[in-house]
Amino acid sequence: MNVKNVVLSIVALIMGTVCAEAQINILNAATPEDIGVRTEAQIAYDNDVPLPYGYVDERDVLWSKTTWEIIDLDERVNFPLYYPIDTNNIGAERRSLYDVLVKNIKNGKIDGVYADSYFTEKRSLQDLDASLVYRDTTDLGIDQFNAGEPVDEQYVREFTLDAGDIEEWRVRGYWYLDKRQGELKYRLLGICPVAGEARSKAFEDDGFDSRVELFWVWFPGAREVLHNAKAFNRRNTSQPISYDHLLNSRRFHGVVYKEDNVQGDRNVNDYVNDNALMQLLESDRILESIRNIEIDLWNY
Repeated sequence: MNVKNVVLSIVALIMGTVCAEAQINILNAATPEDIGVRTEAQIAYDNDVPLPYGYVDERDVLWSKTTWEIIDLDERVNFPLYYPIDTNNIGAERRSLYDVLVKNIKNGKIDGVYADSYFTEKRSLQDLDASLVYRDTTDLGIDQFNAGEPVDEQYVREFTLDAGDIEEWRVRGYWYLDKRQGELKYRLLGICPVAGEARSKAFEDDGFDSRVELFWVWFPGAREVLHNAKAFNRRNTSQPISYDHLLNSRRFHGVVYKEDNVQGDRNVNDYVNDNALMQLLESDRILESIRNIEIDLWNY
């Protein structure tokens, strides 16, 4: 390795270290407590809103297709949607996507929560509690109950889902060809966390597996909340990216598991059975056919 390469390596290491330690207000902080706290001037300057979608006339939609995708959180490119899973010791600027949604559902800032991806059945906090929290009584508590005595709280176990339990996200999106602008566009409609129900934590030794869709969030109604929540930007930590931007710009890797079709929107694994490779190839074929629509538009 020559001297030039050594110098470049050192410079890259220093820049990476500086970016890794960059935090909000760190350059203007008088004390460590001021790090991460925005000044009034910064708040006024950053008083922005999500970029509006704009009105799309139905007559301008030349072609469209709805797809459902799985975002596997084991893939490195999808890590910004998963981490940090330990949010107790992280500043307000860093929260897992799951924590952002659940927190704002509970405080009422997100109202569009549904049971399925077709948004036909709305869900309340009481409905979500059955999936997110599981309470179990030990044998000693049952003995107290059978004896007619009040059950002591120490004999009641409570298991709650947290960010670390989320295994994947599922998204529903709408691809359409805008003939006015002559381009293919994508509009995210819904997002859903997938995990084992909270009761699966109580039966881990029994191999209990109940991975389900916890709830569906109407994405356009949650954009303002997701715009204010920041995800990790691995390329430049001084410029965190909002979850709204990350999802709208499709900075994730998804696998199509369903598309709207004449068979009642059947899943890919319903007609490609017991072959994971062929299911992946079918997913790629669906996405490729969508992209070819725009290419074919300009072929003469």
